[in-house]
Amino acid sequence: MERLVNKKMVIGFDGNEANIEERVGVNVYAYDLLCAISKLLCKWPRKHKLIVYLKNKSLLDMPKETSCLKYKVIKGGGAWILRKLVPELLFGKSRPDIFFSPSHYLPPFTFMPGVCSIMDLGYLEFSGQFKKRDYWQLKVWSAISIYISKAVIAISNSTRKDIVRHYPFASKKIYLTYPAFDSKKFNTKIQEEDVRRIKKRYAIVGDYILFLSTLKPSKNLEGLFGAFSLIKEQFPRTKLVVTGKKGWLCDTIYKKVEELRLKDDVIFTGFIPEEDKPAIIKGARLFVLPSFWEGFGLDVLNALACGIPVVVSDAGSLPEVAGNAGVYVKPDDIKGMSDAIKMVLTMDKMEYNKLVEKGLEQVKKFSWEKTARETLRILESI
Repeated sequence: MERLVNKKMVIGFDGNEANIEERVGVNVYAYDLLCAISKLLCKWPRKHKLIVYLKNKSLLDMPKETSCLKYKVIKGGGAWILRKLVPELLFGKSRPDIFFSPSHYLPPFTFMPGVCSIMDLGYLEFSGQFKKRDYWQLKVWSAISIYISKAVIAISNSTRKDIVRHYPFASKKIYLTYPAFDSKKFNTKIQEEDVRRIKKRYAIVGDYILFLSTLKPSKNLEGLFGAFSLIKEQFPRTKLVVTGKKGWLCDTIYKKVEELRLKDDVIFTGFIPEEDKPAIIKGARLFVLPSFWEGFGLDVLNALACGIPVVVSDAGSLPEVAGNAGVYVKPDDIKGMSDAIKMVLTMDKMEYNKLVEKGLEQVKKFSWEKTARETLRILESI
């Protein structure tokens, strides 16, 4: 990655993952990375230009057009990449020099080199946790993207190792760039007034443990409910707040709450907008994410930045995210999970604050500007 181009470069960017209203996971990654790259471009030494390809008009909070960033809206429905984007990249008047997709879906036919980001390959290990159509789409298209790309960006070392294990031929073209967090939103300066307002909005009373992610099997919510049921008697006034939009195969999640008689102790808020996240995180006693796997775990980083301890599984990338600030559990060890949660809930002020300080130190390793710089250097190296 040492040999960089000396000329200005036109970068194509698939902006569709970023250009949606309810952003989670890969959408947040694509959006924040696009924002960070757009800020850097006009002061980047070689003044590259960015063409962001969309199938719908850009949302109001997307980066504004500048001399360095332009949107190209190509209206279209199903199979948009194949039916609309590929022809534009092949025969359009203003073709980019390189094309970047911040997701698994790289256009399969273009004249220019392509680079894709891979979140995780968990679907290959836990295929039963996906609808068949989603599983095969991810499996086939990810394999194609990894094969045809000139470089593959892994968002964690855990993901990088999985790519090498499943696709050994790609080992020499994989780069690691970590996602990050917005320090202007997620920090320890969030006002108590904002916390009270958010708690009132979502009908949260008293202390609570927070889970924040998409509701789907990989997040191990049923295991979390089992662990919570073991400590509920000792902490009768502590609620479990489950925040996130419904994903696939999530019906059993609600059945588990009924089965464990936790209906009055678990609060489902549904999806919450990005502006509500900092306050709902800041109001929690602790943050829990006991996933079977994670490509990264953005909200773990957000929680640490807000000064909230995290109890997370030791699977996937989570140890990379939380570092020595995390309290780790085996995702299939319900008793161990309940013990870890109980340990944090019963910490004295000094112990709790030590854990908070570790988290604040850990998040210093991550910034979107750093991620954007590393991504641009990878694109230049191609």
